[in-house]
Amino acid sequence: MEEFHKTRRLPPYVFEQVNKLKAAARAQGADIIDLGMGNPDLPTPPHIVEKLTEVVQDPRTHRYSASKGITGLRKAQAAYYERRFGVKLNPNTQVVATLGSKEGFANMAQAITAPGDVVLSPNPSYPIHTFGFLMAGAAIRAIPAEPGPEVFHALERAVIHSVPKPIAVIMCYPANPTAYVADLEFYKDVVAFARKHDIFILSDLAYSEIYFGDTPPPSMLQVPGAIEVTAEFTSLSKTFSMPGWRVGFAVGNERLLAALARVKSYLDYGAFTPIQVAATAALNGPDDCIVEMRNTYKRRRDVLVESFGRAGWNIPAPEASMFAWAPIPEKFRALGSLEFSKLLLEKAEIAVAPGIGFGEYGDDYVRIGLVENEKRLRQAARNLRRFLETADETLHNVVPVSAAR
Repeated sequence: MEEFHKTRRLPPYVFEQVNKLKAAARAQGADIIDLGMGNPDLPTPPHIVEKLTEVVQDPRTHRYSASKGITGLRKAQAAYYERRFGVKLNPNTQVVATLGSKEGFANMAQAITAPGDVVLSPNPSYPIHTFGFLMAGAAIRAIPAEPGPEVFHALERAVIHSVPKPIAVIMCYPANPTAYVADLEFYKDVVAFARKHDIFILSDLAYSEIYFGDTPPPSMLQVPGAIEVTAEFTSLSKTFSMPGWRVGFAVGNERLLAALARVKSYLDYGAFTPIQVAATAALNGPDDCIVEMRNTYKRRRDVLVESFGRAGWNIPAPEASMFAWAPIPEKFRALGSLEFSKLLLEKAEIAVAPGIGFGEYGDDYVRIGLVENEKRLRQAARNLRRFLETADETLHNVVPVSAAR
C-alpha cells in the first residue's frame, strides 16, 4: 500500500521495535527494568493535584479553554522567567501555552515553514526537532550537538552552501539525548550569528531545572537582543513531574509567537482549564518540590554511573537532564545501537533507547533514562554484570548487522 507524502518522509520509528520486544518479554513474565523512555516516575507534587481537584469541581471550567493559555497561566510563566532568568516578558504577546514542548515545536514548524525551507538541527537530537520540520516540508541540515567551535563552523558552512538560506537553527541545552550543557558565552555567539544572518533560533529548554552542578542552565533569552530572533520552549513535564498533563510554553519573539498562536487557534482550544489553573499553581508555588526532584535524579545518576561502572560499563556522568548518554561497550559497538539495545533487553532485561533513533550520529550510543529508583538501578547493574560476563559467548552467536560500517 502506497504511503502518503508526509508519512513517506518519516523513517520507521526505531523505538517501536524495542517497545514491541519489551511488551513481548513482559508478556512472558520477564521483569524488564525500563530505562528507555524519558517518562518521569515521580509523582506530581500534592499541592498541584489538590488545585486540579478543587477547580474541576466547578462546572464552568469544563467549557472550551483558551488556545494560547489562560491569562493567569501566561502571567505565571512570565513571572517564572523574570525570577529564574531575569528576563522580562509581556504575557500577552511573548508567552503562549502549549500542549507540552513537543506540540509547541511541531506547530511552530507548521507556522513558519514553507516547502523547501532549510532548518539547521543538532544530530543527534530529540526527534521532533527534525521531524516536526520534515513534516512541514523543510529540508534538514545537521549541525554538531556538542556546543563548541565546530557548531559555528557548521553554521557558517550552512549559510554559504544552503539554497535557500536557512530560516532557523534549533538549540537544545541541557540536551536530549546527549545531556550536553551550554553556557551564556556560547549563547551570545549563537545570537550574534543569528542576528547577523537573519536566522531564527528555536531553543528547547525543557530540562532547565534538572542540573547537578552549582550553576543553573541559562536561557537563550538572557542574551541582549536574543528576543529579536528567538523563541524558547519549556515544559512542566520534567520540572514538576507532570508529563501526562501536557503543559508547556513558547516564549520570546512576538512575530514567531503570533504565528504559533494563529496556527494553534485552528487546531486546539488549549489544555483543559483545571489543568491550566493547576499549572499556574505549580509555577506560582514553592520550589522545594523542584529541589527534591533534582536531588532524586542526582542520586539516581550517581548510583547508575557507579554501579554500571563496577559491572563493567563505564558511563560518563551527565551534568544535567534526566538521561545518561552511554557509549556502547567496545565489544558490542559493531552491532549498532538498535541491535545492542535488543540484546540488552533479551539478555539483561534492561530497556534503553537506541541512539540511532536520535540521528545517525547517535548510533554508537544508547540513552539511559533515570526513571527507576536506586534499588532497581542496582538490580539492573547486577543483570548487566551477568550479561557482560558472557559477552564473548553471546557475541559468538550474534551476527553483527553493521560490521561493515
